[in-house]
Amino acid sequence: MGHEPISSKEGLALVDAVRKLAMRLPEVNEQVDAFGHTSFRVNDKPFAMLGEGGPGGPSLSLKTLKLTQETLVQQDRFYKTPYIGQHGWTSIRGKDITDWKEIEDYLLEGYLRSAPKRLAKLIDSI
Repeated sequence: MGHEPISSKEGLALVDAVRKLAMRLPEVNEQVDAFGHTSFRVNDKPFAMLGEGGPGGPSLSLKTLKLTQETLVQQDRFYKTPYIGQHGWTSIRGKDITDWKEIEDYLLEGYLRSAPKRLAKLIDSI
């Protein structure tokens, strides 16, 4: 796995789809790290990361509650994110995403886990 930014057609389409959902949330920033992963962050804390280079094409990793992770990994489509799965990170391959509303819900869950209380309160009022 290289340290290049996402560049495949499938990877760029996945980043674009996630960007449209994540950037609706208050004070979200997009960043590409030294490993080439695109992350969406609030208060400089990541809640969604995308990468490619592994088997199966580009993937999306989401910061979920451990209970959510336990439920998701029982499905074939989701798996614990390597290296950070013990912290509740859950991944899905882009090709396995069938319900974008579901992904939007998990993005929001991750956002709320990472956002300061003042921003979480803004979500409650939406």
